[in-house]
Amino acid sequence: MRVGARERLRVVAGALLGILLTSLLCHMALSGAGPWIVAPLGASAVLVFGLPASPLAQPWSVIGGNSLSALVGAACGLLIHDPVWAGAIAVSLAIAVMFATRCLHPPGGAAALLSAMGGVSLSFALFPVAVNSLLLVAAGMAYNTLTGRRYPHRQLAPVATTTPATTARFSSADLDAALAHYNQVVDISRDDLEELLQHAEAAAYQRSFGELLCAHIMSREPLAVEYGTPLQEAWQVLQGHHIKALPVIDRVRRVIGILTQADFMRHAGLQSPAGLSGRLQQLVRPSGLSHSAKPEVVGQIMSAAVLSASTTQRVSELVPLFAKAGHHHLPVVDEERRLVGIITQSDLVKALHGAVKA
Repeated sequence: MRVGARERLRVVAGALLGILLTSLLCHMALSGAGPWIVAPLGASAVLVFGLPASPLAQPWSVIGGNSLSALVGAACGLLIHDPVWAGAIAVSLAIAVMFATRCLHPPGGAAALLSAMGGVSLSFALFPVAVNSLLLVAAGMAYNTLTGRRYPHRQLAPVATTTPATTARFSSADLDAALAHYNQVVDISRDDLEELLQHAEAAAYQRSFGELLCAHIMSREPLAVEYGTPLQEAWQVLQGHHIKALPVIDRVRRVIGILTQADFMRHAGLQSPAGLSGRLQQLVRPSGLSHSAKPEVVGQIMSAAVLSASTTQRVSELVPLFAKAGHHHLPVVDEERRLVGIITQSDLVKALHGAVKA
């Protein structure tokens, strides 16, 4: 119910125009003789214009739900002479039919009850019910589109990704498992629900970390190497300080890459673990030759594509990089991209722990 006055006015105006258009056209078609509009259409208008993203308000739900339910109700009215039983059975069968045909629509229950109690013919399901519903949907498609609402609100298929940077904290399978466990009709499309959960997750990050900036949690004066640093020296720094990554900087401390233990492993042949230690020693040992195909310095094996953070960046913005993209270290740079610090997963966990305690 938390919508602004502008959205409320949009819904009210849409329902007015939708019902007015449907009434005028159907009334003119019959020249005022016979039933030309049905009461359940008012409830359908609430869904079409007020909840255009709802699965219960989609075109097939409106047209199929109302028409098939009216047909079921008319049949029950003709076959069951007791109106008490006719109405009850009509509504229950209409719900079963709507489930089976994937057009569940709450006003359909009213259409079934109206048809069963009204003693109408089977043609009542075609006119006015089906025609009413079709015209209302057409008005809804035009009005919602013009006012910035997606209608029909098609269900987007989950995008299967294998790239760590685009992997969500909960997978499509996780969401499907949760919905299966809930085992109830949810009045929101699956893709909208997933987007809503992701926004809630982002808000939770922001609340947890508040205005905490990278400058507040980074490790200052981090170890770094230059492009021309020998591999043996860089390897000794990694091993001697028990760290997994070293920023690579130029002479004015601008970050130009990052060197990780994985870079050494890759060039030593990680795909074959046997004898890896010996190959690592051979990789970092200087060849002593003026020309060699073997990498000799950091710049030859470093990763040039390196993500970095700024000192004024919120810590909450880094959580997806560590949690989803699999990063373990992020260099922190100033306005001129000069290295001023580094943030590790340990720094982030400490910051989160402090935020939770606070």
